[in-house]
Order: sequence, then C-alpha cells, then structure tokens
Amino acid sequence: QVQLVESGGGLVQAGGSLRLSCTASGNIVSINVMGWYRQGPGKQRELVAHITIHGNTNYADSVKGRFTISRDNAKNTVFLQMNSLKPEDTAVYYCNADGVTYYSGAYFGPRNYWGQGTQVTVSS
Repeated sequence: QVQLVESGGGLVQAGGSLRLSCTASGNIVSINVMGWYRQGPGKQRELVAHITIHGNTNYADSVKGRFTISRDNAKNTVFLQMNSLKPEDTAVYYCNADGVTYYSGAYFGPRNYWGQGTQVTVSS
C-alpha cells in the first residue's frame, strides 16, 4: 500500500499564492507518475497537473502559466506551486500517484492511489 499525505492548502486572496505538498510513504519500489487533481463545488474531479519520474509534465489549460508542478524523487514528494490564484481555483485538491510496492516477497502494481484532499479557497 501507498499512503499519500497532502499539506499546504488554505485560504488566500485572489492573486495570491499557495504551495501544496504531497508525500508518499509505504513499501514503495517506484512511483512513475505523481499528480494533482481538484474538485470544485458541484464539479467533477479534474486533472490539474502531473509529472513523471523523469520530470515530464502536463498541465490543464486553465492553470498553464500560473501553476508549476515539481517533485523530489528521493523523498517521494510532489509539489504544486500555485500563483496568480483565481476564485475559480477554489476546490479540494487531491494528490494522486501510480506506485509499485514490494511486500512479503512480491511486487504489486502499478496501482493508483489518492490522498485525502486539501482545501484551497480563493476569495475575490
């Protein structure tokens, strides 16, 4: 199993910045893709950004130029730097990862894992 723990959410005014962090723990062998999704009020969960173990990134059009995803492979941690925040960025942000684990002599995965979510609220 892989546990994902997010931090860094909060309340910020429009135009402000926040930095989210997510650390994976468990019997991890490797994590290829780590990413962030969000779910706003009354909306479906959507991809914000993801990054591969080699540093290749992909962003939703709505956040390009404002958000930056990065990761520390040695610490199994992914970051999301969010600048120029807008009220429409208000959502619960979820960390996501595809991980391979090793337990009792066997490899498992890759399997998809989710964090518990962290609230980001942007006031106008």
